[in-house]
Amino acid sequence: MSYKTSSSVLVAAAFIALIVPFVSCFTTSDEILPKLVIDDKLSGYHGLVRENETLVEVVPEIYAIGDVCNFNIVNKHHGEAPFEIILRPNGYAELRARKTLNCEKRKTYKFEIAAVSCSGLISDNVTVHITVVDINEYAPLFLDASYVKDVDEGQLYEEIIRVEATDRDCTPRFGDICKYDILNDDQPFTINNEGSIRNTEPLDYDRSHNYILSVVAYDCGMKQSAPVMVTIKVNRICKLGWKSIPEEIDYYPTSGRKDLFPNAQLRLCDDPCHVKNVNAKLTLATSHIGKGCDRDTYSVQSQRKLCGASEESVELLPANHVPLSAGNAIKHDEGRESDQMYEFDGSSTAVAIPNDVLDHGLSSAFTISTWMKHKPMPHQDKHVKEHILCSADDHKMNRHHYAWFVRNCRLILLLRRDFSQGDLNIFRPAEWRWKIPQVCDNEWHHYAVSVQFPNVQLYIDGVLFKSENKNPEVIDDWPLHPTKGINTTLTVGACWQGSENKMKHHLRGYLAGLSVLLHQLEKPEVLACLHKCKESLEVPAMELLEPGMELLTNSELTELSIEGDNKTNLEVLVRKIGYSNSRDYPTPGRRNLHLTTSLICDGGREVKMPPAESYIMVHRPQQPNIIINGTNTVPREYHEFRQGVQVFPDLAISIEPESYDYESKNPELTNVLERRVDSCIISVYPSLNPDHETLTIPADMLAKFGISAKVSKDGVAFNNADIVFHYQEALRDVHYTNFKPAYYLNRQFKLVCSEMNGRFLSNEYIQTLTVVHPKSPTIVYTTTTSLPTTALPAASLVEENDAEPKPAHAQIVQHSVEAKQAQTIFGNYLDGSIDERAQAIVTGGGHAVTIIIVVCVGFLVLMITLGIVRIKAAHQKASQDEVQDTEMAWDDSALNITINPMEQLECDGSGAAGGALSAGKHRHAENEDDSSDDNMSYDYDDSSDDGGGNEEDDGLHRGCAPRLEWDHSTMSI
Repeated sequence: MSYKTSSSVLVAAAFIALIVPFVSCFTTSDEILPKLVIDDKLSGYHGLVRENETLVEVVPEIYAIGDVCNFNIVNKHHGEAPFEIILRPNGYAELRARKTLNCEKRKTYKFEIAAVSCSGLISDNVTVHITVVDINEYAPLFLDASYVKDVDEGQLYEEIIRVEATDRDCTPRFGDICKYDILNDDQPFTINNEGSIRNTEPLDYDRSHNYILSVVAYDCGMKQSAPVMVTIKVNRICKLGWKSIPEEIDYYPTSGRKDLFPNAQLRLCDDPCHVKNVNAKLTLATSHIGKGCDRDTYSVQSQRKLCGASEESVELLPANHVPLSAGNAIKHDEGRESDQMYEFDGSSTAVAIPNDVLDHGLSSAFTISTWMKHKPMPHQDKHVKEHILCSADDHKMNRHHYAWFVRNCRLILLLRRDFSQGDLNIFRPAEWRWKIPQVCDNEWHHYAVSVQFPNVQLYIDGVLFKSENKNPEVIDDWPLHPTKGINTTLTVGACWQGSENKMKHHLRGYLAGLSVLLHQLEKPEVLACLHKCKESLEVPAMELLEPGMELLTNSELTELSIEGDNKTNLEVLVRKIGYSNSRDYPTPGRRNLHLTTSLICDGGREVKMPPAESYIMVHRPQQPNIIINGTNTVPREYHEFRQGVQVFPDLAISIEPESYDYESKNPELTNVLERRVDSCIISVYPSLNPDHETLTIPADMLAKFGISAKVSKDGVAFNNADIVFHYQEALRDVHYTNFKPAYYLNRQFKLVCSEMNGRFLSNEYIQTLTVVHPKSPTIVYTTTTSLPTTALPAASLVEENDAEPKPAHAQIVQHSVEAKQAQTIFGNYLDGSIDERAQAIVTGGGHAVTIIIVVCVGFLVLMITLGIVRIKAAHQKASQDEVQDTEMAWDDSALNITINPMEQLECDGSGAAGGALSAGKHRHAENEDDSSDDNMSYDYDDSSDDGGGNEEDDGLHRGCAPRLEWDHSTMSI
């Protein structure tokens, strides 16, 4: 049994000895297995490394739990892993590449790492994913060293040639080609992002046989390649017609004449043609601008003045004169770049002209002129009349006294003589009918009919119409028979039907500048000037015209024809055709050019030439800046306003900028382009009071300059185009008169000037006229009440002038009233006590005497009260009357009133009392008289009434107030 026990003990001891080392190993902290820390959501570590760097940015940072002494790369999935792990003191590790990597060779790496403890224990493996980040280290390279392509002249290609480049960088960001560019400037080619090159205009062999382009490519990182040379050769292709005609011709304002086709050539190619006749016609299209071309946009009135037209002409359709009853005023061009044109709808639009605007009875000599644009309506009855102007009976009958109308594309003037102008049984010419194409071509034309009975002349576009056989057709008629109680109605755009009491024969079209000149004829040169365009074709110099060649133009200079047998001279002449626009501020936009050519060879064979199309682009002018300067505030005295003061004494008007430099660029245009304004408006608010305010204008000066002016209570309106200097002089001579200047602190006048019929406006210049009020006296009323038995209160007035003048209505002085208790003394009755006085009264007369004394005392008190009230009322009335005249002069707020009834105790002698009383009464009487006078003594402009009295009065004012005597002559007890 002892044997068995010892055996068991030995076995247990051996087991314990074997187990102890393992137990101690697990229970010691240095023997814990390390563990790498990663995010459960990530499948290991992920790192980025740039091609030119070695440090790998790993997410998350490499870190292991436990006693870690090293990290090992333990598994390489795809060959070599050129990385190493370096343990930092803080327990984290960084991953580095042993050498710089190349993305173009290998973009990604994958391997596993493990943490190793100091005792040699190794953690579980964790996968690391590394991506090599590309950098833009390579520039694009073209696939070909150079490119060459042949093209034909005169064509536009969608694609001439395509170039291509590549990039060796490994990612699309730096390895793709994003852009191509042509380095050459001013070349008629463009390239897109795909490398496709095309031409932007037809190529011309004569201009250039070939084009050499430098083309570069850019990757998406904008790294540029070396340029590659692209050569485009132009093959000459001969085509009949004009060559070197530019598609667009730029024209800038005030640039004068510009040649249109300086390099034009007429090609016949290899056509065997001996030229027998050649004809070229160039047309400038301007019908889309205003009334047919770029004319000045001044008002009709200003245009007439600039052309020297008669001032007696009456405009029937100014926008601000005669309103359209149912029509619409329309404008062409943009904004205010054209004058006013009126549309008549053919059914309801018409204008009635009052007799005070134009005398309805025409004289034996007159001129009627107008702009008109008209076209016939389809399927319109040829007998329908469309009246421009008509004078007819106002009621009962429908007789037309005179009329100007369109019927069946004929322009007709009706002129019926009155019964007093001839024998009723004799036929005389009464109707003239012109058959002219302009009436129905739907274009703007200027028509003027001048009548010196029986001679009648028609001007179309400023040119006298030459009478032909039965054109015009003249119709005779009897004079009008006499009637009683019948007047006339003058209308524009229709004719009044008196029997039906309505308008008929309406015009369908456009009118502008309709005017009538009575008792005289408008000069032909004026009519030509009114129509003259500011833009036109410029003909070549006549010395360039060779024998056998002919050059013709129309009156508007919008068509030019060259005809002859010399092809070479035709080319020379076409190269010298120019364009000019002398308008200061031309209408911007496009003017089309159309060149047609016909050529006939010997034998009569005709060679067809294709027309050449081009256009002039008139650029927008630099807008002028009309600047008005001057003193903003002008102070003036009362008497100056009553005599009249200049509103704008130092006014200066200028137009800027002078950037065109007329003199240096175009000295010949200096006079033509002299700066003008065409209206200036003076506005005053509130409106003038015609009772005492007026604005006067220099009538003689305005008549000399030809400037019209209209004065109203709201200001003055000056009109008619004239140079700036004349307007400036006229405005400086405008005077403002005010006979009651104290009514205002100041008066403000606003001035605005304009150019080109309101198209360009100046700044708003405001001039302030300030009323300088005279010195306003501070008035002190001193009332001394010292009443003996027969005394009344006397008021003395003291005026103290301020040191500085101030506006009367601007002075506010605080009231200062010193009130002392008044004492009334009745002679000896006040010497004794009340009981003694009562006893004396009773003893002296009994009850009857007592009643009489009481009545007298009461009456005396009443008279004293009435005297004081009357004095105060007189002063108050005087003050109110003056305030009415000068609005706020003699303000009661400036009064200092001192009542000092004890002051008489300080004065000696009773003899001065009477003088004070008479002086007080005299002053009171003066005040009453002054208050009733319209020209009051308180008017500050009358210095003789402002002195405050004579020397005796001054002594009374400044001395003591002695006792005042009562005048018993007016009292009865």
